[in-house]
Amino acid sequence: MAEESIRVTVDKFSFLFPKELSYSDAGVWVAVEGRRARLGLSDFAQQRNGDIAFAKVKAVGTQLKPGDEFAEIETVKVNESLPSPVQGIIVEVNAALEEAPELINQAPYGKGWLTIVEISDWESDHQHLLDAEDYAALVKDQAETEIK
Repeated sequence: MAEESIRVTVDKFSFLFPKELSYSDAGVWVAVEGRRARLGLSDFAQQRNGDIAFAKVKAVGTQLKPGDEFAEIETVKVNESLPSPVQGIIVEVNAALEEAPELINQAPYGKGWLTIVEISDWESDHQHLLDAEDYAALVKDQAETEIK
């Protein structure tokens, strides 16, 4: 993945955002694969939250609407509920995260993906997502504010 990426550097922190993905303002990335969407946590979101000790993703068969919790992550810093950026049904969960939740930190756009959703209304969902350039601008603003 990540043929072309946008890099944002703020202070000593650097974040990558693959251009082929869409992003929610909550830090969830979306990769559309036909009628399915693979969801994961952006590089910024995983770095901001710290080392992930636990990741719990809703079960296969769970119906989602945008904004519904689809996963929860736990770090030393936070317990965070992740809102779904898409409408559909969970068809696959990344089982590797049960044994190795740190994959989210190590490979947020690769082996650290969270779930795959059979999407039911991508046309509508896509309108509420950001492209890599817009997400990078949002992240830059958030990171600069947090460092101050």
